Amino acid sequence: MLGAALFVAASSVSGQEDRVEQGRYMTHAGGCISCHTADSEGAVPLAGGRAMETPFGTFYSPNITPDRETGIGGWTDDEFVNAFWEGVSPDGEHYFPSFPYTSYTGASREDLLAIKAYLDSLEPVRQQAPDHDLAWYMGTRLAAGGWKALNFESKRFEPDPSKDAQWNRGAYLVRHLGHCGECHTARGSTGAFQDDVELAGAVLGDEKVPNITPHRTDGIGRWSASDIEYFLDIGMLPDGDFTGSSMVAVIEDNTSKLTREDRLAIAAYLRSLPALETP
Repeated sequence: MLGAALFVAASSVSGQEDRVEQGRYMTHAGGCISCHTADSEGAVPLAGGRAMETPFGTFYSPNITPDRETGIGGWTDDEFVNAFWEGVSPDGEHYFPSFPYTSYTGASREDLLAIKAYLDSLEPVRQQAPDHDLAWYMGTRLAAGGWKALNFESKRFEPDPSKDAQWNRGAYLVRHLGHCGECHTARGSTGAFQDDVELAGAVLGDEKVPNITPHRTDGIGRWSASDIEYFLDIGMLPDGDFTGSSMVAVIEDNTSKLTREDRLAIAAYLRSLPALETP
């Protein structure tokens, strides 16, 4: 009986360690580190405070370490999942779409709870993020609720049975966990995606974000699957130059941490899309 009990205990520990490792991987896949780490020397990873300039003002990412006062240490599993699926805080407040729940809503509960297991395993950091500095009409969470009512649908990813496993994996990573459209898709006057030009490029502040559809002149239509995979691994373009601007952090903290198989899945999905001109 003692031996059986010890085996069960060891299996439980091993299972939790596996879940934390899965969560570490999904945290990288989700780009959490680059967004939730302040852009300053010595900033603590995932402790929040990174400024995001938008036409509606400046948003600051929150602390997502397991500190109970300034982070997510007191969150239940359901509260954590609801933040991603519904864009709602544990207090029932609507999140602004600077937190990309518009993409994360498609993520699976299993992957989200793995991320939570990883975040919960970290050292708590007490650090309060600055208050958002927003235009007057965005001053309350009611504005976020109104925006969601017009522009947001809570819906999980459903694999396309007509496509193979690689394509579906790529679709899941691009549309949801990797939330590529949050930067690479142009938005209308209210900040909602312009779906007819999905992934065809956008302008974020002073940065021109490139078209990643397979358009042969405006996008990446001349890139092979290997070109895309190599770019996502080390940031090198087919012409031998290297990427710059905000994509550097995406490569370092996100796509370079993925398996080659997942990067090739992303490539397969991107290469299957309609070739669109940059708006």
